[in-house]
Amino acid sequence: MNPKASINILLICLTACTPAAAQSGELSLADCFRIARHKNLAVEQVRRSLQARQYQLKAEQSTYFPKVDLLAGYNYLSQPLEVNLQQVKNGIVEGSSQQSVSTANSVYQQITGNPLPQPVQDGIYNTTKGIINTVYPNYNPALSKQQYFTAALGLRQPIYLGGKLATARDIARAEYESGIVNVELVEKQMDFLLAAAYIRILYFNAVLLSQERIVASMERNERFAISLVNNEIIPPYQRNWATVALTFARSRHENMALEKINAMVELKRLMQLPQDTLLTITDTLHYKQLEAILPPEGFYKGNPTYKAVASKTALAESTVKASRSLSLPNIFGIASLNLYQRDLPITTPPWLVGVEMQWNLFSGFSHQKKVKATKLWVDEAKIAADNTQALLEAGAAVVRNKVTVLQRDMQSLSQARAQAQLTTAQVQERLANQLSSVKDVNDALLMEEEIGKAYYTALFGYLLAAAEYYNILGTPQQITTLLQ
Repeated sequence: MNPKASINILLICLTACTPAAAQSGELSLADCFRIARHKNLAVEQVRRSLQARQYQLKAEQSTYFPKVDLLAGYNYLSQPLEVNLQQVKNGIVEGSSQQSVSTANSVYQQITGNPLPQPVQDGIYNTTKGIINTVYPNYNPALSKQQYFTAALGLRQPIYLGGKLATARDIARAEYESGIVNVELVEKQMDFLLAAAYIRILYFNAVLLSQERIVASMERNERFAISLVNNEIIPPYQRNWATVALTFARSRHENMALEKINAMVELKRLMQLPQDTLLTITDTLHYKQLEAILPPEGFYKGNPTYKAVASKTALAESTVKASRSLSLPNIFGIASLNLYQRDLPITTPPWLVGVEMQWNLFSGFSHQKKVKATKLWVDEAKIAADNTQALLEAGAAVVRNKVTVLQRDMQSLSQARAQAQLTTAQVQERLANQLSSVKDVNDALLMEEEIGKAYYTALFGYLLAAAEYYNILGTPQQITTLLQ
């Protein structure tokens, strides 16, 4: 299927889930959140990382099972194994000769009760020695061929590893839980960026509508000025003032429209949509009071940023256990089953079982230093968690004050905007009665435009501060309650 067609189908499905969106085709912020959950690459990246950590945890949970290996080997020797008879020749000749003398002496003594005379013993010794020297091989016989092949099954079962396997599982579990928090963190950051981009588009929509009204008023003012010039009521230069003011107003409107296009580009990038995707967002900014400015007690514990830092504490504590287990012995049960052997110089039993132990008695004090290092990592993680808590609490206080300041600014700017609109209407009425000039109308319209833009800028900052407040609480999607 065409990727663009898939995206359009996704947008249709998402907008159909919301009654208002289904009627107007308007893309809401909640729709943006859902699209980003399915399309954003950063979110998909941390999800893949979470899956990898999950498989790693399952792998560590199965490490206590025995390991069965197929062992096979082919060996080719530069020369066959040999018995070095020449090296032991003297010992064999001497030993055999002495043994012959001892045997003859023992038999003679049993018969006669007396030992053999010494000359006879010497004769037996020399005769035996001569015979053995004569028949003793003058070469080293081979014990095997030059090559041999063996195959066997080997089993290795951990019995006691000083807690190393349990610690490895704890580390894998801590990594997995950290991966879950990472997904929450990336999703939260993405939600905040989407909210900021969406609010920015609503700001441009509001300002564009205000500027359109101003441009329409200036066009009427220019037409009225032209009629007055044609009737020789006012000089032409006053009409020129109206034309110049209208030209700059149109330019400001066009520039604001281009800034909205750039904001739409950023919104599509966050949702991982092609830039030629058609999105409809026509809503504007509206003031809605933030219900509760004071954050609840212990709010930071639900913030993924804090949870991401706090998860490192559990991981650091597991590394302490891992470092301590290095000083403990490892005990394995072993077994072997011979499957095949060919041309082996010795005959091995068909199977064997046993127990082996490995215990590092001295490592240059590296194990003790690793334990100290991991304990310091635990302290570091706890300090980082406390610091993150302090930053979040301070951030909540700053945002609370910022919201209060912007609410006051909007109250004063709202009154100023109403007065500016009233003043413009009065000046236009006076112009109709020829009691004011065309330039007076232009000045009033410019003042109305600037005050209106300042009001929407303050409202934009207020909603951004509210989005930041909900982001600190760990619920950035809650900003939708102020945009409905």
